[in-house]
Amino acid sequence: MGFYGLNKASFSVSVIIPTLDRISLLEKALISVFSQTLPVNEIIVVDNGSSDGTQKMLSLSFPNVIAISEKKKGVSFARNAGILIAKSDWIAFLDSDDEWMPKKMEKQAEAYFHSDRKSRLIHTNELWFRQKKFVNQAKKHQKQGGYIYRSCLPLCCISPSSAVIKANLFQELGCFDENLPVCEDYDMWLRVTSKEPVLFVNEPLVVKHGGNPDQLSKAYWGMDRFRVLALEKILTEGELKVLDKKATYRELIKKLVILISGGLKRRNLKLVERYIKKLKKWSILYLTEIEKR
Repeated sequence: MGFYGLNKASFSVSVIIPTLDRISLLEKALISVFSQTLPVNEIIVVDNGSSDGTQKMLSLSFPNVIAISEKKKGVSFARNAGILIAKSDWIAFLDSDDEWMPKKMEKQAEAYFHSDRKSRLIHTNELWFRQKKFVNQAKKHQKQGGYIYRSCLPLCCISPSSAVIKANLFQELGCFDENLPVCEDYDMWLRVTSKEPVLFVNEPLVVKHGGNPDQLSKAYWGMDRFRVLALEKILTEGELKVLDKKATYRELIKKLVILISGGLKRRNLKLVERYIKKLKKWSILYLTEIEKR
């Protein structure tokens, strides 16, 4: 028993780890979960089509882990598959190339019980390493709590590996968008933070290892292409407050201009034409819907 008599029953957590051909990194990630001072209730590894012996390693070294084997359908599908079978009140995510510090779950549970207990997303700060060398985070990546929707518009301000989320939030807002090959977390955090504040633990409780050749951010150029889709979706489907909606329009228009500029440099006229059409559409909507108020 720790703070407030914390135990697995008082703060029940299912951990979901999607993986693909990362057997050695996955072992380190799992060890970091089993090393938590506040144990989790269940660990679900969703193998997204590995061919490196991941399933055998799990059965031999981590027999208590729930292992799901799926065809390669992307990280959103993998996370969603875990969400569907998770049994706990809270769901935590961990990318298979990241690790948790030993007190991560304990610190997040303490933060929750110290608060008004209304927050349904708790995230933490993190340490970044690229090719085993420590990297300082840029100011634009600064993490925070409260109503952070507008801070989330430029780029993703919450790391999936740091987030612990009430399971009922997915029932209300939906799961990760499986149509987005990347920036699916950006899309999710926009949906969450547009509705309610988040709780932030300002301690580096996650270790992120960058520079791996299989990282999704390296597989897709022009990440703003996918952020544009998320912004268009929340403008179309979401119920935003007036100031939030105004900021969303402006961020969308800004990203479209950047994509058009990039397309011109690459002489990709089809891309330029596509985003010019989008720019006209959203600029007109912005002027008619927002500026006339």
